Amino acid sequence: MPDLGKYGETILTAYAATIILVAAIVVLSIVRARKVKKQLAELEARRNG
Repeated sequence: MPDLGKYGETILTAYAATIILVAAIVVLSIVRARKVKKQLAELEARRNG
């Protein structure tokens, strides 16, 4: 690991926050996609009889 000097804690905190936020966005996107897929399937089922 490179020597980050006196800014090491700040840099690592920023990386951790970024990773957490990106992971949250991915999870929320997957949850939303599943919900929309279910709604679309219901609409298609109603349309097709």
